[in-house]
Amino acid sequence: MNARAIDSKVINIADLKLRHFSQGDKFECNAERVGPLLGAKDLGYSYDVVPPGKSSCPFHSHRAEEEMFFIVAGRGTLRYGSEARTIRAGDFICCPTGGPETAHQIINDSDSELSYISVSTMLPAEVCEYPDSKKIGSFGGTGAERLRHMTHYDHNVDYWKGE
Repeated sequence: MNARAIDSKVINIADLKLRHFSQGDKFECNAERVGPLLGAKDLGYSYDVVPPGKSSCPFHSHRAEEEMFFIVAGRGTLRYGSEARTIRAGDFICCPTGGPETAHQIINDSDSELSYISVSTMLPAEVCEYPDSKKIGSFGGTGAERLRHMTHYDHNVDYWKGE
């Protein structure tokens, strides 16, 4: 492998062009999906910087994809299932697949920025559950053809309806 090929597989956190995201008064971050920049195929990885008092995403669990987080800087709280614990720089966090018992969320409840790297398996189909809002999300495919459907737990339709 030549130097140019190796260089296309390496990027430094300081060189990332973070994109700002916010939703309502609870969710905000500056983040970049690093995997696509480097040509990752089977793993997704991102870098998130979350301001004080915010979280980058809702409390959720995965039925197909496993996630891992590494806290780069700062402090916060990890909600995991029915428990919560303080997290800090240097912590690795494992979030295996499962139901509500593996639901997780990182919250920056400190007075300074919290930054972390997330790594996840990338599968062609995924189902996520959101216990706080009682939603289920199903995701599949890639690109413009990617399926993304959100519904509430109580919006169940019989398998045979309309057949």
